[in-house]
Amino acid sequence: MLLIAFDTCLDKMYVTLKKDEKILSSKVVENSDTKYHSAFLISTLQRVMNENNVKPENLDLIAVNIGPGSFTGIRACTTVARVMAQQLNIKAIGISSLEILSQINNTDKKTLVALDARKNSAYLFVDGEIKGAIQLEEVKELIKNGDYFVITDDKLKPILGGISYQEKAYPLGEILADLAEQKSQNDECNWRKLKPLYIQPPPMG
Repeated sequence: MLLIAFDTCLDKMYVTLKKDEKILSSKVVENSDTKYHSAFLISTLQRVMNENNVKPENLDLIAVNIGPGSFTGIRACTTVARVMAQQLNIKAIGISSLEILSQINNTDKKTLVALDARKNSAYLFVDGEIKGAIQLEEVKELIKNGDYFVITDDKLKPILGGISYQEKAYPLGEILADLAEQKSQNDECNWRKLKPLYIQPPPMG
Protein backbone atom coordinates (compact mmCIF):
# COMPACT_ATOMS: atom_id res chain seq x y z
CA MET A 1 0.00 0.00 0.00
CA LEU A 2 1.21 3.47 -0.89
CA LEU A 3 -0.25 6.23 1.25
CA ILE A 4 0.28 9.91 1.88
CA ALA A 5 -0.63 11.40 5.25
CA PHE A 6 -0.84 15.08 6.10
CA ASP A 7 -1.76 17.20 9.07
CA THR A 8 -2.33 20.96 9.14
CA CYS A 9 -4.40 20.99 12.34
CA LEU A 10 -1.62 21.30 14.92
CA ASP A 11 1.16 23.83 15.44
CA LYS A 12 3.22 22.42 12.55
CA MET A 13 2.38 20.77 9.25
CA TYR A 14 3.34 17.13 8.77
CA VAL A 15 3.50 15.33 5.42
CA THR A 16 4.49 11.66 5.33
CA LEU A 17 4.74 9.26 2.42
CA LYS A 18 4.69 5.57 3.30
CA LYS A 19 4.87 2.42 1.22
CA ASP A 20 3.98 -0.79 3.01
CA GLU A 21 6.15 -0.78 6.14
CA LYS A 22 8.65 1.81 4.91
CA ILE A 23 8.54 5.56 5.46
CA LEU A 24 9.72 7.08 2.17
CA SER A 25 9.58 10.70 3.31
CA SER A 26 8.46 12.67 6.34
CA LYS A 27 8.53 16.47 6.31
CA VAL A 28 7.64 19.10 8.88
CA VAL A 29 6.71 22.66 7.92
CA GLU A 30 6.38 25.48 10.43
CA ASN A 31 4.53 28.77 10.13
CA SER A 32 6.38 31.55 8.35
CA ASP A 33 6.36 35.18 9.42
CA THR A 34 3.50 35.95 7.07
CA LYS A 35 1.70 32.68 6.36
CA TYR A 36 0.09 29.87 8.32
CA HIS A 37 1.74 26.54 7.49
CA SER A 38 -1.32 25.15 5.67
CA ALA A 39 -0.62 27.69 2.88
CA PHE A 40 2.32 25.44 1.92
CA LEU A 41 0.34 22.17 1.89
CA ILE A 42 -0.11 21.72 -1.86
CA SER A 43 3.49 22.62 -2.68
CA THR A 44 4.79 20.30 0.05
CA LEU A 45 2.65 17.40 -1.18
CA GLN A 46 3.96 17.93 -4.70
CA ARG A 47 7.57 18.12 -3.51
CA VAL A 48 7.30 14.95 -1.41
CA MET A 49 5.83 12.98 -4.31
CA ASN A 50 8.27 14.38 -6.88
CA GLU A 51 11.28 13.58 -4.70
CA ASN A 52 10.12 9.98 -4.47
CA ASN A 53 9.05 9.61 -8.12
CA VAL A 54 5.45 9.06 -7.05
CA LYS A 55 2.56 10.24 -9.18
CA PRO A 56 -0.80 11.03 -7.55
CA GLU A 57 -2.42 8.16 -9.44
CA ASN A 58 0.04 5.75 -7.75
CA LEU A 59 -1.49 6.45 -4.33
CA ASP A 60 -3.81 3.96 -2.64
CA LEU A 61 -4.81 5.94 0.45
CA ILE A 62 -4.89 9.50 1.76
CA ALA A 63 -4.84 10.05 5.52
CA VAL A 64 -5.44 13.32 7.35
CA ASN A 65 -5.82 14.77 10.81
CA ILE A 66 -9.44 15.94 11.06
CA GLY A 67 -9.06 17.86 14.35
CA PRO A 68 -9.55 19.22 16.86
CA GLY A 69 -7.06 21.98 16.24
CA SER A 70 -6.81 25.08 14.09
CA PHE A 71 -10.11 25.62 12.27
CA THR A 72 -8.19 26.88 9.23
CA GLY A 73 -5.96 23.80 9.36
CA ILE A 74 -8.87 21.40 9.75
CA ARG A 75 -10.60 22.86 6.70
CA ALA A 76 -7.39 22.75 4.65
CA CYS A 77 -6.70 19.09 5.50
CA THR A 78 -10.15 17.75 4.83
CA THR A 79 -10.81 19.80 1.70
CA VAL A 80 -7.55 18.84 0.00
CA ALA A 81 -7.95 15.18 0.98
CA ARG A 82 -11.54 14.98 -0.29
CA VAL A 83 -10.70 16.64 -3.61
CA MET A 84 -7.65 14.46 -4.18
CA ALA A 85 -9.43 11.23 -3.24
CA GLN A 86 -12.43 12.05 -5.41
CA GLN A 87 -10.32 12.94 -8.46
CA LEU A 88 -8.06 9.91 -8.05
CA ASN A 89 -10.89 7.57 -7.02
CA ILE A 90 -8.95 6.27 -4.02
CA LYS A 91 -9.58 5.78 -0.33
CA ALA A 92 -9.33 8.54 2.28
CA ILE A 93 -9.42 8.31 6.06
CA GLY A 94 -9.53 10.88 8.84
CA ILE A 95 -8.04 10.44 12.31
CA SER A 96 -8.38 12.86 15.22
CA SER A 97 -5.42 14.79 16.57
CA LEU A 98 -6.32 13.42 20.01
CA GLU A 99 -5.86 9.82 18.89
CA ILE A 100 -2.65 10.70 17.05
CA LEU A 101 -1.18 12.34 20.15
CA SER A 102 -2.26 9.43 22.36
CA GLN A 103 0.35 7.30 20.61
CA ILE A 104 3.14 9.32 22.24
CA ASN A 105 2.54 7.38 25.45
CA ASN A 106 5.27 4.73 25.70
CA THR A 107 4.48 3.78 29.30
CA ASP A 108 2.17 1.20 30.84
CA LYS A 109 -0.14 3.89 32.16
CA LYS A 110 -3.52 4.65 30.60
CA THR A 111 -3.49 7.64 28.24
CA LEU A 112 -5.25 10.96 28.69
CA VAL A 113 -4.91 13.68 26.06
CA ALA A 114 -6.14 17.20 26.84
CA LEU A 115 -5.74 20.07 24.38
CA ASP A 116 -6.66 23.69 24.96
CA ALA A 117 -10.26 24.37 23.93
CA ARG A 118 -10.36 27.89 25.41
CA LYS A 119 -13.13 29.01 27.77
CA ASN A 120 -11.38 27.17 30.64
CA SER A 121 -11.90 23.80 28.94
CA ALA A 122 -9.96 21.08 27.15
CA TYR A 123 -10.63 18.71 24.28
CA LEU A 124 -10.41 15.41 26.09
CA PHE A 125 -9.44 11.93 24.90
CA VAL A 126 -9.46 9.29 27.63
CA ASP A 127 -9.94 5.52 27.79
CA GLY A 128 -9.72 5.39 24.00
CA GLU A 129 -12.60 7.80 23.41
CA ILE A 130 -13.12 11.46 22.58
CA LYS A 131 -15.13 12.97 25.42
CA GLY A 132 -15.63 16.45 23.94
CA ALA A 133 -14.76 19.87 25.37
CA ILE A 134 -14.58 19.33 29.14
CA GLN A 135 -14.07 21.92 31.89
CA LEU A 136 -10.53 21.97 33.25
CA GLU A 137 -11.72 21.31 36.80
CA GLU A 138 -13.21 18.01 35.65
CA VAL A 139 -9.97 17.09 33.90
CA LYS A 140 -7.98 17.90 37.04
CA GLU A 141 -10.29 15.61 39.02
CA LEU A 142 -9.65 12.77 36.57
CA ILE A 143 -5.86 13.01 36.79
CA LYS A 144 -5.38 13.83 40.46
CA ASN A 145 -4.68 10.22 41.47
CA GLY A 146 -1.89 9.84 38.91
CA ASP A 147 -3.53 6.96 37.05
CA TYR A 148 -3.04 8.50 33.62
CA PHE A 149 -0.13 9.44 31.40
CA VAL A 150 -1.13 13.02 30.56
CA ILE A 151 -0.38 14.49 27.13
CA THR A 152 -1.26 18.12 26.60
CA ASP A 153 0.02 21.34 24.99
CA ASP A 154 2.20 24.23 26.10
CA LYS A 155 -0.77 26.24 27.32
CA LEU A 156 -2.29 23.55 29.54
CA LYS A 157 0.88 21.87 30.82
CA PRO A 158 1.35 24.39 33.67
CA ILE A 159 -2.24 23.65 34.73
CA LEU A 160 -2.49 19.89 34.16
CA GLY A 161 1.14 18.71 34.29
CA GLY A 162 2.17 15.75 32.17
CA ILE A 163 4.02 16.36 28.90
CA SER A 164 3.35 18.82 26.10
CA TYR A 165 3.45 17.42 22.58
CA GLN A 166 5.06 20.73 21.58
CA GLU A 167 8.14 20.11 23.74
CA LYS A 168 9.78 17.58 21.42
CA ALA A 169 9.86 16.74 17.72
CA TYR A 170 7.52 13.76 17.93
CA PRO A 171 7.04 11.95 14.58
CA LEU A 172 3.35 12.82 14.36
CA GLY A 173 3.18 12.47 10.58
CA GLU A 174 4.56 8.95 10.82
CA ILE A 175 2.15 8.13 13.64
CA LEU A 176 -0.75 9.33 11.48
CA ALA A 177 0.45 7.19 8.58
CA ASP A 178 0.77 4.11 10.81
CA LEU A 179 -2.71 4.58 12.32
CA ALA A 180 -4.24 5.08 8.88
CA GLU A 181 -2.64 1.91 7.56
CA GLN A 182 -3.98 -0.08 10.52
CA LYS A 183 -7.48 1.36 10.33
CA SER A 184 -7.75 0.99 6.57
CA GLN A 185 -7.85 -2.77 7.00
CA ASN A 186 -11.22 -2.53 8.76
CA ASP A 187 -12.66 0.66 7.28
CA GLU A 188 -13.99 1.25 3.80
CA CYS A 189 -12.32 4.71 3.89
CA ASN A 190 -14.83 6.42 1.62
CA TRP A 191 -13.83 10.03 0.93
CA ARG A 192 -17.51 11.02 1.13
CA LYS A 193 -17.41 10.24 4.85
CA LEU A 194 -14.35 12.40 5.46
CA LYS A 195 -15.48 15.42 7.48
CA PRO A 196 -13.84 17.92 9.83
CA LEU A 197 -14.09 17.10 13.52
CA TYR A 198 -15.50 20.29 15.02
CA ILE A 199 -16.07 19.49 18.69
CA GLN A 200 -16.98 23.14 19.12
CA PRO A 201 -18.36 25.33 16.31
CA PRO A 202 -15.83 27.42 14.37
CA PRO A 203 -15.57 31.06 15.49
CA MET A 204 -17.88 33.45 13.67
CA GLY A 205 -16.50 36.01 11.27
